[in-house]
Amino acid sequence: MADTEVWIAVLAVGALTFALRWSFIALADSLAMPAGVQRALRFVPAAVLAAILLPAIVVDEGHIALTPDNLRLFAAVAAAVVAWRTRNMLYTIATGMLVLWVLQALRAML
Repeated sequence: MADTEVWIAVLAVGALTFALRWSFIALADSLAMPAGVQRALRFVPAAVLAAILLPAIVVDEGHIALTPDNLRLFAAVAAAVVAWRTRNMLYTIATGMLVLWVLQALRAML
């Protein structure tokens, strides 16, 4: 394949991908969704975030680590408590990071 053909293919695939995504957004904007679907869609960001974060928290070197050696687990619990009490994302993230850093520093000193 020549370089020109590769670029044409890349641009065509990019344009097609953009058109498909844009058409869905334009179509979804014009359709009225049932109230139940709208209520369910409110939970999608939290579900996606949990699906991304949970493996990062509980999986260590390919194995599930629900032991006291897993410092990320303690930091996540502390962050969850702050999130539940304050409902402030900045405090939640800062608490989780601070707890993890302090626990790692304490482990390094021992």
